[in-house]
Amino acid sequence: MSAVTEDIRITLPQLSLAARRSGNRAGPKLLAIHGWLDNAASFDALAPWFADHDVVAIDLPGHGQSDHRPRGAWYHYVDYLHDVLCCVDALGWDRFSLLGHSLGGAISSVLAASVPERVDTLYLIEALGPISTQAEKTLGLLRAALLDRSVIDSKQLRVFPDLEAPAAARRQHPQMPLTAEAAQALVTRGTRAVEGGFVWSSDPRLTLTSAMRMTEEQVRNCLIGIRCRASLVLAEPAMPFVEYSLMSERLALVPNLSVSRLAGSHHLHMEIPDQVARALRS
Repeated sequence: MSAVTEDIRITLPQLSLAARRSGNRAGPKLLAIHGWLDNAASFDALAPWFADHDVVAIDLPGHGQSDHRPRGAWYHYVDYLHDVLCCVDALGWDRFSLLGHSLGGAISSVLAASVPERVDTLYLIEALGPISTQAEKTLGLLRAALLDRSVIDSKQLRVFPDLEAPAAARRQHPQMPLTAEAAQALVTRGTRAVEGGFVWSSDPRLTLTSAMRMTEEQVRNCLIGIRCRASLVLAEPAMPFVEYSLMSERLALVPNLSVSRLAGSHHLHMEIPDQVARALRS
């Protein structure tokens, strides 16, 4: 068993992904998928608790050190499903488990339902399916998304004088507080050096309004397709963007799901990894 973490690149037909690989190469295969605007470093503290697995934590397209999508392309949710399947195929994995946080958990949930013959176990943190939108808000989202896209090329990247500044910016997010250590880990992998300092390495297009979201009915139709063993850890108190009533109804749709609630923030897997790992693997 290896405790060494190796930085690797995974070449897909459409782009190249950066990743961090650790654990036991001969063990069960586990793909870790981070949250929105995070990167593979978000699993550095948790990965040792899965040392019996062959753990590959990826930077999603447009995040961390992975390639951005080509000019003129956008970051539609369903495209991430294809990216992940191309990733496990490139790794030579026929069957695998998924470990997902936030956006990564939403991707993992839908993928496990879409290709149940390939997913062994689902480990979820702060997500069960993607954020949904009421059908009557569809037109408003489309209008906002098109407006965002018309002005994105004129926006200038903010240049930080040092890495302390972007770390402080990440910690100031009102809905997703971070410890100094967690913020530093994400910022170190999520920035790049330029003249005069550092800029975010993530694609600015990731911050644009989503042009299309599933309705809650569509999300639930996906969740009923999950057939593998699944564990979910939720933070207490719940984050403002996690609707408690909707989440409770979703939980009832997955038959082989165990749920744990732990005191912590949205990034509790970075702050109390031992507790999160025990809850996921119990």
